Amino acid sequence: MDLDSTLAQLQSPIPDADSLLNLLAPPLAGLSLLPPQFARFAPHPSPFSAADVLRHLPSFQREILRHIGPSWESALEDNGQAAILDQFLCPDVFSFASPAAGDVTLAAYSTIMSLPFTRYSLRVLSRLSERYPVDRLLLAVFASDEKDAKRMRRWEDCVRNIAAVPARVANALEGKDVPPALEPGLYFDHLCKRTEHAIASLSASPKEHEISAFAYLLTKLVNIGIFPSTPPTSPAQSSFFAACLPQIRRRLAEPQTLATYSSSWTSLLGGIPSGLTLQSILTSLFASLRADLGTTCSPRDRTGIKEESRLLTRLLDVSASDELWEASLTVILSRDWNETHARIYVAWIAQVENDQTTLERLVDAVIEIWASPEHIKHSLLSRHHYITALLLVSLSYFSPSSPKLVSLALSPPLISGVGSYIAVLDESVRRCGMLVAEVVAKLSGKNLDFGDWEGDTAGKIWAREMRQLLAARDLDAVDETVTAPLETTTAPDSDSELPEPSADAAGDSDDDSLSGYISQSSSRSASPTPSELAEIEKDPTLGVGVKKVPRPVYLAQLGALLRPAAGLNVDEANQASELEMGINCAEELIRKKRGYGTELDENAVNLVYGLVGAQNNYELEGFTEKRQAALTALVCCAPRAAPPSIIEEFFKNQYSTDQRFAMLNALALGARELASLSVPPSTIPAQRIAFPSKTLPLRLHEKYIQDGPASGPLPQLLEDISREALDRDVESTADKIPELVRERRLRVQKDSPLQPISNKRPTPSAMSSSTKFTDVAARYFIGPLINQFWLFFRDEQTREQRTMHLEGRQRYYGAGTGLVLNPIVLTHFLTTLAVLVHAARNASEWLAVIAPESLEVAVTLGTKPMTNDEEYQSPESKEAAVLCAALELAIVVLDGCLEVDGGRSLGLDHTALIFGIGEWAGSVFSKLEKGLLVEGGGGIQEVKLKRAAAGVLLKVDSLTSKWRRSMIDTV
Repeated sequence: MDLDSTLAQLQSPIPDADSLLNLLAPPLAGLSLLPPQFARFAPHPSPFSAADVLRHLPSFQREILRHIGPSWESALEDNGQAAILDQFLCPDVFSFASPAAGDVTLAAYSTIMSLPFTRYSLRVLSRLSERYPVDRLLLAVFASDEKDAKRMRRWEDCVRNIAAVPARVANALEGKDVPPALEPGLYFDHLCKRTEHAIASLSASPKEHEISAFAYLLTKLVNIGIFPSTPPTSPAQSSFFAACLPQIRRRLAEPQTLATYSSSWTSLLGGIPSGLTLQSILTSLFASLRADLGTTCSPRDRTGIKEESRLLTRLLDVSASDELWEASLTVILSRDWNETHARIYVAWIAQVENDQTTLERLVDAVIEIWASPEHIKHSLLSRHHYITALLLVSLSYFSPSSPKLVSLALSPPLISGVGSYIAVLDESVRRCGMLVAEVVAKLSGKNLDFGDWEGDTAGKIWAREMRQLLAARDLDAVDETVTAPLETTTAPDSDSELPEPSADAAGDSDDDSLSGYISQSSSRSASPTPSELAEIEKDPTLGVGVKKVPRPVYLAQLGALLRPAAGLNVDEANQASELEMGINCAEELIRKKRGYGTELDENAVNLVYGLVGAQNNYELEGFTEKRQAALTALVCCAPRAAPPSIIEEFFKNQYSTDQRFAMLNALALGARELASLSVPPSTIPAQRIAFPSKTLPLRLHEKYIQDGPASGPLPQLLEDISREALDRDVESTADKIPELVRERRLRVQKDSPLQPISNKRPTPSAMSSSTKFTDVAARYFIGPLINQFWLFFRDEQTREQRTMHLEGRQRYYGAGTGLVLNPIVLTHFLTTLAVLVHAARNASEWLAVIAPESLEVAVTLGTKPMTNDEEYQSPESKEAAVLCAALELAIVVLDGCLEVDGGRSLGLDHTALIFGIGEWAGSVFSKLEKGLLVEGGGGIQEVKLKRAAAGVLLKVDSLTSKWRRSMIDTV
């Protein structure tokens, strides 16, 4: 067998885990990366050489990332065998020092970045960023025997990949649910620290290829903004020196590493080919210094200035590189720093060992700017203070009456500059020139005094502080530093799992005032806990001969578990295990397959039949919830294949009410998930406690305090939607009523309480190109649902008419128990349609198709009887729940039309329908006001019905009052 045939088998469906391991183990053995526990799956010696495997490695990685990993990861994890997949992408710590591990990692970065991101690839990428940092990648690139040019090309590709990771991940996920290790702030901070660690490992004289490699890396970091010109103000912003400067200070304070480390930095910065890049690095370094001392001159402050200048002296040897000096001088003079920076710069340059030549060059450059007319006329006061402080502090480091001071005092630039300053109208700026003139005269042995320096106005305080500062030099301060230990930076030795949001368990907090009766302890033994039951179940001596159901990897296998083959030789125990495995894995596997080719679309219909027709004949734990979650995931992940099949099955007379509710809930919740709307949390109160179940184990307690399978969250959803629509009318008319205006002004709004983190299923990741609900709402959701209803309603009416002459059981009733036209199911049908319509109000078909068709359904179900039986012919016989749901559907549609175009299209194109809805709602409201009783309309249902009828009247009035004249013309 060769590697090409191995890849071909990996691209085909794999029957079981052992077959997969037999295909993956031999290539890893050829790379010497096969973990010992998988040695039995690979022949010895390996039939493949390392060179052949490395040549085919990108193909193996693509296959694992696209198909094998997402499909088989869970099944391999159950058997503790998932590590073999990681070895192809991110070898473990035992292989860290292997040359092949570096080659695998470099190829993995390129492969992952060339493919669309998935949950599996993001987990691999997180482990790569932590386990194989940039210094390890640098070692892997330049440890090979290839030519320097080829190694440099590999390094450039590697740097481009690692630098693009946060942006690519954030764009793919749309900024939501980004793994912590891949968030820009944490990721680049880690990258910067590892870069500094790699620089520290260099020798005193780095090789040419090392300088080129680091120059390219630093240039890339500059281009993506990791060397900002100002300190970061947010944890999401990254800065090289903000992350690494504490470690740099500690290394420079160590005598044994000082010379080598300082020489490495000087060589690397001097080897950067671009002057602009070097200036950006220096600007970021200078901005990261401790520069908040101003003109204070206490011994402690002077010591701080000395320490900062010593950092620059050890890090930047400007005497060894003219390019470094020119870039430093440009940064010093071109930006607006403060007086503290001026003191640090002068103290740094004064320490250069070249007989003050560098300091004289600084003075010449500063005096040229200080005396220029453009600077004097147009610079801000802060700029004047900085340049003046830089000049005065520089002069204070020369000995009195030195040749440089004497020549400066008589130089034409200084004399003309002082004259220009004195002529400035701004007194604060004028005093900068006067102060320089007096100080220069004093240092050169002359006397000059302009007077009028006392007081607190016009820069006098600043001038006095500068005189006190110049009385001594910062370099003469006494050292008070304490050397801090070096921070050890090592590669992580274990996988860093992505943290999951933790939520406080909704436990029961007993109230001391409500305590149960004290009873004698029972003589019966305690019931086994769930953990004990799990251990008993795993006992191999109790399950002899029981066939273990393998975890499904492909959707076809999942469909076989949910829809077992029928026949005479059916093993009931095996069917129960298969159904349990299928229902447990259904949602996870469906969501994993989203965006992976056509597998989900091809198997969606089969899965619909399996999930809808599945019944809990074996009393499986959580069966209803898991089936509902799987159906919702199927609707969300296959919106063009699953919804039409579910709708078609819904109108068949072979399903129970519970199964019909599951179908309708899946349509509504899946639609809201596609529309990026919130799925409501459980309506069960956290403190709902019953004495009998409280003494049970936690799992049974949670089971018995929950409501039975009813309509689920949809009624609450519709109530919230209709309330929001009605509140919008209240807000629009509140400004017209003086009492409400005054009440709103006097009302104090309370802060909403903090909500605990919900441990619900995660929303689908945005990493795949998900379908928008507005694109599929009319064609695959609402349109088929309404059309199938009309066809079903027509057939049911025809069937009833054909059996009207019969009596007893021979006569057919379309509104029988469990059927679609039963009031319970019909109410849920209308609720589902209302939720779908609300989620689709931004669709292009809303005004022309969705809104009028939905209103037709609401009016029909709210006014016409569902059966030809004489008992249900009168309007009073209409079920209150059905009537309320129809009115709420009308509210949702009318509110959506008013929001989209003010009701113009609906009012002008369907005028008769609008008037009919108003007449219907008015009739219902007037009869309720007169005390007419509606079947099933007691208590809260009566209040909801009145509110819904009034809401429809308000919406119709808002629409007709706006378009009444045009509507009358069209009647």
